[in-house]
Amino acid sequence: MSSKFLTVAHISEVPEGGQLRIELEDKEILLCHHEGEIFALDYYCSHDHLGLEGGTFEGGAIVCPYHGAEFCLRTGDVKAGPAWEAIDTYPVKIEDDVIVLVETSQ
Repeated sequence: MSSKFLTVAHISEVPEGGQLRIELEDKEILLCHHEGEIFALDYYCSHDHLGLEGGTFEGGAIVCPYHGAEFCLRTGDVKAGPAWEAIDTYPVKIEDDVIVLVETSQ
């Protein structure tokens, strides 16, 4: 298994409580800064394919601003409907105030 590291943003672009939409090749990802951690997850809600950007954070989850579905920031698991399908999350690390996504391939 090998890892690829992609620099995606500076930490200052995603202040505490903030969000940032990024595009990587064929993916749209939402970076979220919640309680001192940066999370990276699919940009779109699995319920109605609308953007999660602008959603609120509650109990370690992001709440879709359109229909209220909730997804765990850490795992992408559905915490509340109307969504029923989890969304993807991506490993993140911070190096010298730079946000790096870790892509692994086998």
